[in-house]
Amino acid sequence: MGLWLFTSFLAGITFGYFLFWFLRLRKMKHYEQLGQEIIHRAEMEIEILKKNNEIEFQTSKNKLQKETEELIQKEKRKLNQESERLKDREDKLERRMNLVEKKLTDIEKREAILSARKNQIEAEKNTAFELKKKFLVELEKISGLTSSEAKANLNATLLEELKFEKQHILRKHQQELEEECERITTNLLTTAICRLAVPTVSEVTVTTVPLPNEDIKGRIIGREGRNVRALEQATGVNFLMDDTPGAVVISGFDPIRKQIAKTALQDLIDDGRIHPARIEEVVEKASSKVQKQIENYGKDAAFRAGAADIHPELIHLLGKLKFRFSYGQNVLDHSLEVSYLMGLMASELHLNTTIAKRIGLLHDIGKAVSHEMEGTHAIIGRDLSLKYGESQMVANGIGCHHEEIEPASAEAWLCYAADRISATRPGARVEAIEEYVKRLKKLEKIALDFEGIEKAYALQAGREVRVVVFPHLIDDQGVVTLARNLSKKIENELTYSGKIKVTVIREQRAVEYAL
Repeated sequence: MGLWLFTSFLAGITFGYFLFWFLRLRKMKHYEQLGQEIIHRAEMEIEILKKNNEIEFQTSKNKLQKETEELIQKEKRKLNQESERLKDREDKLERRMNLVEKKLTDIEKREAILSARKNQIEAEKNTAFELKKKFLVELEKISGLTSSEAKANLNATLLEELKFEKQHILRKHQQELEEECERITTNLLTTAICRLAVPTVSEVTVTTVPLPNEDIKGRIIGREGRNVRALEQATGVNFLMDDTPGAVVISGFDPIRKQIAKTALQDLIDDGRIHPARIEEVVEKASSKVQKQIENYGKDAAFRAGAADIHPELIHLLGKLKFRFSYGQNVLDHSLEVSYLMGLMASELHLNTTIAKRIGLLHDIGKAVSHEMEGTHAIIGRDLSLKYGESQMVANGIGCHHEEIEPASAEAWLCYAADRISATRPGARVEAIEEYVKRLKKLEKIALDFEGIEKAYALQAGREVRVVVFPHLIDDQGVVTLARNLSKKIENELTYSGKIKVTVIREQRAVEYAL
């Protein structure tokens, strides 16, 4: 029993040993095959890398060769261009050298001609000197006087003539000096400006309307801005609803429109009802109120100038001058200043003071209608004064203050002088404002030249023109065409920076009353 167990154990060990070696041999063969596969794969990858490197090398070589050839071709082109340029310069230099040689040849020829001419003149000069000498000898024989004695006699005769001329010139200059002294004295008398002290200030194109509270600003703007748009359309000015606390800024170049807008806005604020229909009603009332103010301004100016019996139409035009500006200077204030100056100067010169002050007051009356009638404001003012019953002397003084007609009286000359004295006071006028207003008026005039337009307003400092058309003359399609044509005309006739917005508005209303 024990022997059998030992034999079995020994057999098991032997079997396990052989099994172990068998499995090891199989693993060794497997590892050998795996190693051969790895070596084979590595060799293949090496071959692939080698081929890729050869391809990349060949590509880089070809690229470098191509770039080198392009660089060589580029350099060749540059060399060819430089060679052509040098050749052109060489040709130009050769042509210039030929021209210089030709000019040098011409100069040499001229020098030869001048030299010959110089020798000829010297010879003629010597000949003339000899002839003069002979002539003097013959003349002394004939006259019986030597040259010294003849010169002495001639000098004595000339001295006598010069004394007479001297006395005549002195008398002439003395007379001219007396006339000049008289003119200077008259001019000094006309400098009565020293007696007139008035403030000089330039008006601006904006005005401010105070608000009782900030809530009213929202009501002025309205839902989606309809109220402020209605205000701008009815008045033709801009309402600036900025962050300025407790105020609305009104901007416009036409002072009458600006005054109407200010009056209408104040009435709307006082009334409290602000909507488009109410706005149109209030603007109409404000326009009537401003017209009454114009009449009052005209009457007050006539009273202050001592001008009685002025025609009512001239009174109305005088009042409109309160809302007219020339280079920033208020025209009515300027007219009153000229009237005062003419009255002072006329009294110094013992002239008709009443006529002089009347001429000064009315001298710029043409500016109230100068944009409505053809011609200069001086000639228009002369024609208006004659039309409304002023005398020929007054009309002539108005028409000549810019030297467009000849003055017919001393008072007319005073108008010419007083107008310049008032206009040239330091700070009285600002050139830029006048040019700005002219440009905006021209922009409105271009719009009004089209048919079917009811109103035209220049807004936003000339960056926008807003046009209202008659609905029965222009349809919806015509509005688009009108906007395009107007923008093209502005581009052709105006010079401006940036761009100008053209807005055309067509609105048709039907109103009936139920009884």
